[in-house]
Amino acid sequence: MRFLFLPVVLILFSMVIKGQAISGYQPVSGWGMSNRSSLELIVLRQFEENGRSWYLAVNPLTLDTEIISSDSLGFTPATMGIIRSKYSDTPYIKALKRAALYHNGIQNAGFRRFSSSQPGIVLTADLCPSHHPLDSILFKSLLGIFKNNPAPIGISVSGRWINEHPMDLKWLDSLDKAGKVRVTWINHSYNHFTFDSVPLRKNFLLAPGTDIKSEVLNTEELLLENRIVPSIFFRFPGLVSNSAIYEMVIDRGLIPLGSDAWLAKGQHPQGGSIVLIHANGNEHKGVVAFLQLLKKQRQSIISKKWGLFDLKKSLIELVSQ
Repeated sequence: MRFLFLPVVLILFSMVIKGQAISGYQPVSGWGMSNRSSLELIVLRQFEENGRSWYLAVNPLTLDTEIISSDSLGFTPATMGIIRSKYSDTPYIKALKRAALYHNGIQNAGFRRFSSSQPGIVLTADLCPSHHPLDSILFKSLLGIFKNNPAPIGISVSGRWINEHPMDLKWLDSLDKAGKVRVTWINHSYNHFTFDSVPLRKNFLLAPGTDIKSEVLNTEELLLENRIVPSIFFRFPGLVSNSAIYEMVIDRGLIPLGSDAWLAKGQHPQGGSIVLIHANGNEHKGVVAFLQLLKKQRQSIISKKWGLFDLKKSLIELVSQ
């Protein structure tokens, strides 16, 4: 039932918001039963468009996010504490609880790797603000090697990059919607400000005056206005955070992602690694390193002894152990 229902909801939503701005985008918390699919969903956001109310909700079993109209969901408001208790045995709540343990120090907080038994990696590509064109060779290479089995990839996108590269975003989204790749859209903040010669404790999202709430919500809203459904994942700009903003992100229902294999820094991926590269034209060294990795593993990919793993499924496997 769900696989029949979800495309209908997304198609209707896309038709409604096409070319129009949404309003009143805000966090909410509660759960609801879908009138059509009979699935229980945890509701994270609410917004208005053209006189109708919509929810952004997550399936706590699959970690899939959906857009659903308020008249299609019996919504019950509740605190996150109550939600965590009610859904304590689901992968989503288990992941949120485990994520709370993964903040130590100022850099690289969040999940950094998954099960070491995985014969492959989880690929994430960051799109920080940049005047350079998209490193499209990365995605074209994935299409060539994984043409019979669409490659999963997490794309960490910033709001300013979206505004500066609307056609690149449209192209990436078209690949996803056509089933040529399988994208998990990761929130990478809106502004992603970076300051030269400023210590990390005052840089990126730790810069004085940063509004964490708007950095998180504005990117989600911009994705929705481009008919893209954001996931429940968040990556801190520069992988820099402190305990206060880390908790704010988790309180918004998001799961922070770090990395144990930032390729441009010479870090080597292992089984289950969350690989980080930049596809925004600013760090071509990392893209080249990944293409070399694909070349090295080509025969293993063909024989299905090595591959790219889905972010959501990898997290579910990890927290279910």
